[in-house]
Amino acid sequence: MAASLLDRRTAGLVDRCYAGSDPARLRAEVLPRLRRLVPADAVFFATVDPASLLFTSVATEEPLAGETARFLENEFGRSDVNKFADLARAADPVGTLGRATRGDLGASPRYREIMAPLGLGDELRVALRLGGCCWGVLCLHRERAGSGFDGGDVAVLRAVAPHLAEGIRRSVALGLAGSAAAQPRAAAPGVLVLDAGPVSAAGPASDAGPVLLSASEEARDWLARLEPADFPPGARLPIAVSAVAARLARLEREPADAVPPPSVRVRDRFGGWWSLHATRLTGAPRPQIAVVVEPAPPQQRSTLLLSAYGLSPAQNRVATLVLRGCSTREISAELCISANTVQEHLTAVFDRLGVRSRRELVALALAGAGR
Repeated sequence: MAASLLDRRTAGLVDRCYAGSDPARLRAEVLPRLRRLVPADAVFFATVDPASLLFTSVATEEPLAGETARFLENEFGRSDVNKFADLARAADPVGTLGRATRGDLGASPRYREIMAPLGLGDELRVALRLGGCCWGVLCLHRERAGSGFDGGDVAVLRAVAPHLAEGIRRSVALGLAGSAAAQPRAAAPGVLVLDAGPVSAAGPASDAGPVLLSASEEARDWLARLEPADFPPGARLPIAVSAVAARLARLEREPADAVPPPSVRVRDRFGGWWSLHATRLTGAPRPQIAVVVEPAPPQQRSTLLLSAYGLSPAQNRVATLVLRGCSTREISAELCISANTVQEHLTAVFDRLGVRSRRELVALALAGAGR
């Protein structure tokens, strides 16, 4: 592709990332443009909770859509190469399966058990990272008979990834800024009871993933508030519910300090924020999984708000302590930095969030968190 054409197409994609679109519209606008830059036979694109890296919404193309449960179990329930969580922590957030396996694709369980039967070959994955936070993930697939991804493909994804992350971050920031009126108030927690089959290293008993056995009225009300994009194609359960169930299964097989907790924050179509947590129920006829759904507490939403505004880790720590009511002296002692440094970070926080004082910062956090 000529350099001028590549530059024009890249610029068109980047422009859409800064349009302030919601995640579903962002995907619809950028994916066709991305495929003109890096041809692919199938695409997977998901938003994630930066704290847990669990999926919160997803777009999949055939032949991937029917294998969502298997991909989730592989991603969150077992070990493999070229995982999104590893890319999110790596110096380079972009990787191909061919490179991760040194050309031996069959060394990957994901390839052997899922991709090869679908006729797929190489994959190109990227963690959409910005300011120390991962906001989404993207995977491009090519058919097995075709060519794999090369260095030029990797370079294009590496160049556009921060802009895609910025697009998702902006959608989260806009959603949080206007979430106070939409946040459900005094809603009781809901419970979804799932039969996910026996836990085993080989994966779930059912290729369809966890099966919904029962749900409280509150949980059904929550399901009705979700966007269609929160559900994989043809699925009865949101992607976030299946993700926390898969994370729980892995947590039960590995040390707790090696696996993040099975929790995730999700936004509904009205702008309300919710917290999901999976736990195991024991008893006859066999163990089941309960997913507790409740309005996300103010601390969780304010933490997400600070991350969504692109604060540096140091600025985030200072702002968090301000929201806890700490004085400059207390922040200085807690973080072992000078009072002048505290003020420098705080000024940068004010500039980033468009406020002028601690009082306005707290008011913004309360508005984003819903009073």
